[in-house]
Amino acid sequence: MTQAHPGTALITGASTGIGALYAERLAQRGYDLVLVARNRERLNALAKGISTRTGRAVEVFPADLNDTAALASVEAKLRQDASITLLVNNAGIGTHTPLLQSDVEAMTRMIALKVTALTRLTYAAVPGFVARGRGALINISSIVAVSPETLNGVYGGSKAFVLAFSQSLQHELAGKGIHVQAVLPGATATDFWATGGLPVEHLDAAIVMRAEDLVDAALLGFDRGERVTIPSLHQAEEWDAFEAARRAMAAHLSTNSPALRYRAAH
Repeated sequence: MTQAHPGTALITGASTGIGALYAERLAQRGYDLVLVARNRERLNALAKGISTRTGRAVEVFPADLNDTAALASVEAKLRQDASITLLVNNAGIGTHTPLLQSDVEAMTRMIALKVTALTRLTYAAVPGFVARGRGALINISSIVAVSPETLNGVYGGSKAFVLAFSQSLQHELAGKGIHVQAVLPGATATDFWATGGLPVEHLDAAIVMRAEDLVDAALLGFDRGERVTIPSLHQAEEWDAFEAARRAMAAHLSTNSPALRYRAAH
């Protein structure tokens, strides 16, 4: 029996690293692709190679998501192209530089890309997914979403947004046929580190995962219907306990009186 065509995947930050690997793997799974990134030459080379190897249709969509007009053009693509069934929100820049050594304009651009652009693209895609009763989001977060002390606070904060946004969408879209997955990579062997001034070779090899292994593990989690996938976490019960504690506490977070410890002593 011929397997149904899974549709088209739009991938941001697709020219290198994790995004390029998602493109390769999803094409192998039968998806056609829309590849979004700033560098047209890299996108063209990637698209040609993937199309040759897999026979899938690959559209190159050069766009700087920090540019309002370019972002709007990608939003329009998501709203208008009913073949798109999967949005991979991967675009981003990173830094390990502490706040006191960081440029606030660079941090603002990071927020615009990792929070604002991701939000707008999601808003552009989801209504169509819901109307068609079919679609999925893969949002690339990070382990710093739950370990904010690990890297730069703006980077960690932006990734915490991605995780919280994904979990909220999972709740809002329950029963509508939409799968939302947040992927939380640890240190991964990409150019992220060199771009930030710390080549990956300078990190402890024991904490660095190959990008290929990261993407393959994340897609296995996707296939299993996971809402949050942490490929580096060997003890899955630790995440289960974390989530159970968070959910249990949620019932006690809003009451009509201050907790006893905050009441003035008499």
